[in-house]
Amino acid sequence: MFVAWRDLRFAKGRFALMGTVIVLITVLVGLLSGLTAGLGRQNTSAITGLPADRLVFSAPADGRKPSFTDSQVTPEQWRGWAGVAGVTSAQPVGISTAKAAAGQRTAALSAFGVPAGSSLAPRGELLAPGRVVLSTAAAADLEVAPGSTLTLAGRELTVAAVAGDASFSHLPVVWTGLDDWQRVAPAAGTGEHATVIALSLTTGAALADADHRFGTRSLTPDDSLAAIGSFTSENGSLQLMRGFLFAISALVVGAFFTVWTIQRSGDVAVLKALGASTRYLLRDALGQAVVLLVLGTALGTAIAVGAGAALGSAVPFVLDAPTVLLPAGVMIALGALGAGLSIRRITSVDPLTALGSAR
Repeated sequence: MFVAWRDLRFAKGRFALMGTVIVLITVLVGLLSGLTAGLGRQNTSAITGLPADRLVFSAPADGRKPSFTDSQVTPEQWRGWAGVAGVTSAQPVGISTAKAAAGQRTAALSAFGVPAGSSLAPRGELLAPGRVVLSTAAAADLEVAPGSTLTLAGRELTVAAVAGDASFSHLPVVWTGLDDWQRVAPAAGTGEHATVIALSLTTGAALADADHRFGTRSLTPDDSLAAIGSFTSENGSLQLMRGFLFAISALVVGAFFTVWTIQRSGDVAVLKALGASTRYLLRDALGQAVVLLVLGTALGTAIAVGAGAALGSAVPFVLDAPTVLLPAGVMIALGALGAGLSIRRITSVDPLTALGSAR
């Protein structure tokens, strides 16, 4: 990489400018990746955290998809599912939005109702009539602790514990007994009801047949995320923006090295005339691009990590390997691809150019 290092030393300003562009794009991609993961977790963590193999919705109307907002299951349905071969547990889960108040503090919460003592809720053994378990964010919003009282949709309840960080539809979760949930939930019908059924399964459960018999639709927890009203559009928009940033990085790097290769065609011709092989020159140019990409991406990732850590709890932001290392790796790979496509011009440089035959 003699020529590559020489170029990097003698064209500092040009490569510094390109490196700055790579740093800025990497910062944007890193911040957007962390924000996407944070918003997704804030929207879905209560569902992805359920210890269930399937979630069962009431069958939607023709042409519509299952929805947590519209689904309503009956005791006959969850009792019927409990008797299906291969189903070890079928527990109703009620989900709704409710206003909570404690002293002068108020907050909108996602209320999850489960049977008393259920393992679906953190510290579910403490759930009983009149007792609730709050997520840490809900407790912080209301400034309450175990033993405090709060009002949920007009019903006074006691905080049995504060556990977990579950949230649903961007609202922190309060876990209640199913009976209490049916009293505080909006009137979606009469009598006993729940939103979905959480199933634990063994192999060989006949799910399709049971769905047909009970008029339901069973989905994996991951597939059921599309039933959250805002999740698909929100996550799709953010992923699209991140994809455009990746594409822009490849195009920018490719354009830079295309211009750079054209400008140094004379140098390449001289090297070929002196006996340098095309493979050597390609490897040298691609190595130059990779060095620039690695340095710029590393610096940009470090800035994004620092900014994400500084944001703290001000915004939903996730710092982990998928949101830090994966975007950096994709940036380097796509940038190298763009550079690789641009430096193919080296193969067409005529060494006779060095002798003036093309002039």
